[in-house]
Amino acid sequence: MSNFLPESLQVFVPDTVQIVYIIAITLFIYGLKKLSSPATARNGNLLAALGMFLGVIVTLLDRQIVSFEYIIVGIIVGSLIGVVSARKVKMTAMPEMVAIFNGFGGAASALVAVGEYMRTVNPATLAINDLVTLGLSVLVGAVTFTGSFIAFGKLRGFVAGKPIVYAGQKIVSGIIGLIILGSVVMLVIEPASINYLWINAALSLILGILLVIPIGGADMPVVIALLNSYSGIAAMLTGFVLNNNLLIVSGALVGASGIILSNIMCQAMNRSLGNVLFGAFGSDGTAIASGGDADYDKSVREAKADDVAVMTAYAQRVVVVPGYGLAVAQAQHVIREVANLLEEKGVDVKYGIHPVAGRMPGHMNVLLAEANVPYPQLYDMDDINPEFERTDVVLVIGANDVVNPAARTNPGSPIYGMPILNVDEAKTVVVLKRSLNPGFAGIDNELFYKDNTYMFFGDAKKSLTALASAIKEL
Repeated sequence: MSNFLPESLQVFVPDTVQIVYIIAITLFIYGLKKLSSPATARNGNLLAALGMFLGVIVTLLDRQIVSFEYIIVGIIVGSLIGVVSARKVKMTAMPEMVAIFNGFGGAASALVAVGEYMRTVNPATLAINDLVTLGLSVLVGAVTFTGSFIAFGKLRGFVAGKPIVYAGQKIVSGIIGLIILGSVVMLVIEPASINYLWINAALSLILGILLVIPIGGADMPVVIALLNSYSGIAAMLTGFVLNNNLLIVSGALVGASGIILSNIMCQAMNRSLGNVLFGAFGSDGTAIASGGDADYDKSVREAKADDVAVMTAYAQRVVVVPGYGLAVAQAQHVIREVANLLEEKGVDVKYGIHPVAGRMPGHMNVLLAEANVPYPQLYDMDDINPEFERTDVVLVIGANDVVNPAARTNPGSPIYGMPILNVDEAKTVVVLKRSLNPGFAGIDNELFYKDNTYMFFGDAKKSLTALASAIKEL
C-alpha cells in the first residue's frame, strides 16, 4: 500500500491494514450469524461479500504489487464465471456446483502455498512452523480438490453413486497418508528440496480420490459439508503461511462451520462421521433390498390426480414433504401453486423438512425459497413430527429414506435408529414417485405398502400439474 500513499502517511499503513482486516472479520461473523435465518440470509450474504471485498482490496494494496494486469484479468474471468453459475445453474445442479467451488478453494490454497515456497529466495531460511503449515496447506488443499471432484462425479452420475471398495483400501489410504506426513517432515529437514513438496502434492491428490470413492451417494450431503470444512482449513493454513490474519480467521470460520454442519447431518442420520467416511454405506439406488425380515404386505394402492385432489381439497391439514425427486422434476413452483389452491379452500398447508433431504445441507429450503414458499410454513423435523398424528394428508414428493418407517420399527434395517419424518402416522399418505425403486440407502421403503399409503406414480412436475388442474375443478 505504501506505493500509493504519501511518505508521511506510510508509518500508519500497518495499523490501517489491520484495522480494515478487523472490520472485514466483523462483517464475516455478523454475516454468518444472519445466514442462520432465511429472512436475513440475503443481507448476511451481502455483508460477508462486502467484508471479502474490503479484505481483497486492502491486501492488494498492502502487498505492494507492481503489476495488476493478471489480477484484473483473474477478477474479470472469475466474476463472469460466478455470475453465469449463479444465474444459469439449475437448482438440481446446485450441490454439484458447491462441490466444484469447494474443490477450487482447496486448489487455490495449495497453489498459494506452493507459490509462497517458490518465491522464497532461500527456502532454508523458512522457519520450521512455516514449513510445516506450508506442507499441511498443500495436503489439505489437494485432498479437497480431488475429493470434491469425485463428489461432483457421484452427484452428476459419471462416477458410481454406490461405494467403490477394494481389499485393503483403508490400509492403502493409511500408508499414503503416512508417506505424505513423511514428506512434510523431510521438507522441514531439507527445506531446499522442492521434490518433497511435489511428492506431497501428488500423493495428496490421490488420497483425495481414495477418501471419497468409498462413500455412498446417500452420504453426499455430509461429504459436501465436510469438504467445505476442508477448504476452510486449507485457507486457514495458507493464512499462516502468508501471515495474513484475515485469511486465518475467514478460513477458521469456514472450517469450524463445516465441521459443525457435518456433525448435525450425522446426528440426523444417527451415524458417526467415521461411519460415513469409512462405512461404505448405501447403493446407487437401482436395486431393492429389504434390509431385514419384513412383515408388511408387498402390494400397493395406486391413486390418480382426481383421487388425490379430493383427499387434499377436503382435508383440514396437509403436510408436504419434499425430497430430491422434487428438485429433479423442478416441481417447486407447481407444488406452491397446489398449496395456494388448497389454502384458498381453507386447508392448512405446512412443509416438513428433513435435515438430509436432497443432496446438500438446506437443499429443500433453498428450493422452496426459490418458489417463494413462505418461510413460516417450513418446519424442521423435530417441529413437524408431533403434527403428523393430527394431519389428514401428507404429500411425499420424491423423498424416500427420510420417511422410511423401517428406521423406527425394523432393527434389521441398515437405517434403523435414523431420525425420520413420521409421515406414516398421518391419516393418509400420498407418495409421488416414478417407481418403487429405493433411495440411495438401497433398501425398500415400508411406507409404500402401508394401509394408509397411496402411490401416485409419475414425474413429480406432471403429477402435481394434473393435481392442480383437478383441484381447480372441484
